[in-house]
Amino acid sequence: MIQSIVFIAIGFAMLMLGAQWLVDGSSAIARKYHIPEIIIGLTIVSIGTSMPELMVSLTSALEGHSDISIGNVIGSNLCNLLLILGLTSLIAPLKFQKNTKKYEIPIMVDATILVFILANVGKSISRFDGLIISIVFIMFILYTIFSAKKSMNNDIKQDTKKDKKQNAFMAILKIVLGIVLLKIGGDVSVDNAIIVARELGVTEKVIGLTIIAIGTSLPELITSVVAAHKGDIDIAIGNIVGSNIFNVLLILGVSSMISPITYSLSYNFEFIYVIIASILLYMFAATGKKYTMTRLNGLIYLLMYGAYMMLLLL
Repeated sequence: MIQSIVFIAIGFAMLMLGAQWLVDGSSAIARKYHIPEIIIGLTIVSIGTSMPELMVSLTSALEGHSDISIGNVIGSNLCNLLLILGLTSLIAPLKFQKNTKKYEIPIMVDATILVFILANVGKSISRFDGLIISIVFIMFILYTIFSAKKSMNNDIKQDTKKDKKQNAFMAILKIVLGIVLLKIGGDVSVDNAIIVARELGVTEKVIGLTIIAIGTSLPELITSVVAAHKGDIDIAIGNIVGSNIFNVLLILGVSSMISPITYSLSYNFEFIYVIIASILLYMFAATGKKYTMTRLNGLIYLLMYGAYMMLLLL
């Protein structure tokens, strides 16, 4: 067990470095090509930080561990919203872009409700359900591309062609290396956390909803905290909202098309909790200090997550 704890610490160190590189590279790309940081957060950053969830859910679905596959996604989305956004907003209040409040958050809410309904019909996510979910995901990607094109500044750049190429190359290299470190660090942390949990006699469902969910959300956690600390608020917000959309649409869509996922109704409580947390995020953005998630809002999220963990573990 001591060896596993050491490897968990090594994994955390890799996550920290990978998150810093990913945020730095993504911010550089956004500034260089005048792409809004929220779009970078919704796409490049959120895809990169969602890699652990994708790999865990795909592997679990193929091996017939539906509880881990579903629990990983639901638990990760809960962790992303309540724990990560809660902690991030304590570091710095999160000001939402108008489009995030108007479009991206409602998309996240609707996507979660859609998958919840499909999962409850027939108590499974079939290949046909997976196809529907994947089509909705493609529509979301098309939306982000359209938003990026609409928002891009087409003014003539002052950079020379050589400098532009060198800067872009270094930024992309940081993004790629950051994602690789996040993936490896996440795997090392999760694998060894599972070893420790099993030695302590924790059940598969609890492992999926807690250790694996939190473990695979570590890239989002570290990335969002680092981004908030650096003042890249749009990347921090886009990372979480984008990751939650990718989790329910891309991960469950692809996983269920490869191998239908059996759904246990015992997960309905967690699913509804995610939906409530998602709607609450919209309310945070729409009420009070306009388009801002305050430290008080973050504290509410953290208390909700603490209450959920107590209910789960009791």
